[in-house]
Amino acid sequence: MRTTKGSARNRAKNRLFKKVKGYRGGRGRLLRTAKETLVRAEASAYRDRRTKKREFRKLWIIRINAAVRQRGLRYSEFICGLGKAEIQLDRKSLAEMAVHDPTAFDMVVERVKDALGTAA
Repeated sequence: MRTTKGSARNRAKNRLFKKVKGYRGGRGRLLRTAKETLVRAEASAYRDRRTKKREFRKLWIIRINAAVRQRGLRYSEFICGLGKAEIQLDRKSLAEMAVHDPTAFDMVVERVKDALGTAA
């Protein structure tokens, strides 16, 4: 007797259409178009999960650089001074501190300046 994969195929199609729900036009309604669109969407999502990490790190560095320059240092000097002062804060928390808690960031900058031997 011939097998038709009826229920298995229907489940697979339902899973696919659940993923492409909300896509415009045939991309959300037609099987072949939906499959092609989903492949591209998942490829973009995979790529952009990695890109997001780079973009956020760049943003944190820009914010830290701006905050540190207002206090008379350069970013590279500041990062070097963090190591010498044995302050183990990551760039995310430093950027957050620079934006939301400037007094604490001032204290960190002062400790870095002391470690570098720069006149405060």
